[in-house]
Amino acid sequence: MDAPGPPAGALDVLGLRDRPIGTALWSPHSQISLRMLTTEPRWIDVAFWAERVDRAVAYRDALAPDATAYRLVHAEADGLPSLIVDRYGDYLVVQLLSAGLEAFRGEIIDALKARLEPRGILARNDVSVRRRERLDQEVELLYGDVPETVEVREGDVRWLAAPYTGQKTGAFLDQRENRMRAGALARGNALDCFSYHGSFALHLARNGAHVTAVDSSAEALERARENAAMNGLEDRIDRVEANAFDLLRELESRGERFDVIVLDPPAFAKHRQNVDAAFRGYKEINLRAMRILAPGGHLLTFSCSYHVGPKAFRTMLEDAAADAGRPMRWVEWRGPAPDHPEIVQIPESAYLKGAILQAV
Repeated sequence: MDAPGPPAGALDVLGLRDRPIGTALWSPHSQISLRMLTTEPRWIDVAFWAERVDRAVAYRDALAPDATAYRLVHAEADGLPSLIVDRYGDYLVVQLLSAGLEAFRGEIIDALKARLEPRGILARNDVSVRRRERLDQEVELLYGDVPETVEVREGDVRWLAAPYTGQKTGAFLDQRENRMRAGALARGNALDCFSYHGSFALHLARNGAHVTAVDSSAEALERARENAAMNGLEDRIDRVEANAFDLLRELESRGERFDVIVLDPPAFAKHRQNVDAAFRGYKEINLRAMRILAPGGHLLTFSCSYHVGPKAFRTMLEDAAADAGRPMRWVEWRGPAPDHPEIVQIPESAYLKGAILQAV
């Protein structure tokens, strides 16, 4: 049954006694039918999108990230709900995640072209949320040309992003500053679990550690090998194709010790009903990592599961440390890089959480 009302786009929202509340994106078939754009009625035209894009880009310019790949637009956190724009050098990768936003595709792309003058714009609209909006899931070149891989720089490290096939829009840009922080702690032997394309491993190896990079995907590890070769670090990174849960247990049974361990798993709880199982999974890998951490060694551990909140994440670490029988010093709390801003009134924008712990 079709939802009532006009087709997807923008409309004014009225409250009690027809008091104007603002203008919103309207998605007639979505669980989130309204996404507020303004707090007063406004005509949503090219000038509106240009203004919001300018504001988002100016914020990133002020951050002056030490990288050529970073997020330019972070959806609701930039006043542009359901829009993601990531920069990879001279190229942009976008995601339009609601039917209301899709209605303004042309205006949005024009605003991005005018402000940023990219060589190409790619739409990574192959995400499941679009199905719930009754939109096609597709990867589509929208402007210019975008290559299969793009070499980017992150601090002193270079790596290849994969705009057409990589995770998210081609890479995990939200972990950029956490990877650099890992490099600052690098020493001795390091273990990088759920390594994917080896971005954490590169920073660890670049700063003197010998790294064991673990991932269950042979394809991901091959890209990690290419990235290591690009940086002249092949002899400092050993790639291991394995299930991280199994390997951590095996390393513990062998009495192995590591000076730095990174745990950056995929989301274990993509839905609220998966939280209990996710908690057990996070606890298991952290407990095992704590047991094989050398005295004075650092554990950098993360969760990108929104449904496992900061309080639950810390509780999990407390339980893991207790069961591991290792006194662990809390060094610092970590979150996403600041180009992925969190808005206080929008808890959904605070999805990535992490901690650095040290074995006492």
